[in-house]
Amino acid sequence: MKKLFNITLQNRKTLYKILKDTPRTQLLHIPDGFRNNIWWNIAHVVVTQQILVYKLSGLPMRFSDDLVEKFKKGTVPDGTATDEEIEQIAGFLFSTIEWMEEDFDNGVFKTYNEYTTSVKVTLTNVEDAIAFNVYHEGLHLGSILALLKLQIS
Repeated sequence: MKKLFNITLQNRKTLYKILKDTPRTQLLHIPDGFRNNIWWNIAHVVVTQQILVYKLSGLPMRFSDDLVEKFKKGTVPDGTATDEEIEQIAGFLFSTIEWMEEDFDNGVFKTYNEYTTSVKVTLTNVEDAIAFNVYHEGLHLGSILALLKLQIS
């Protein structure tokens, strides 16, 4: 599991750099042919990790339902991002991974509500959820890199 936590942390470092280095207009821009923007993708991976790991384990998520409702699967960007929201997500990029690793090491995850993802992967325990989360975040990093490339060219 340590390797999965480390991979997630490395991905989050990349996302943090993109979040901090990309002008807000670029973060919020949705190019033709895309449903979402860079900002939504970054916030979405933070929210999804909490849903997959905590909510499906029957545990409280570490942030407000408003944040979940704004960035969960199936949502689309509203075209805004306040300084406060950006700073909040920037912090959650790391704190959520630290909490997850600490809670895993402390045996907090005792039950799991089986869940089949949209790509037909069935998660039966928290270990499955953590592994799937690595895949999910990689997909969204790919989308973010494509969005960045489109805006640079």
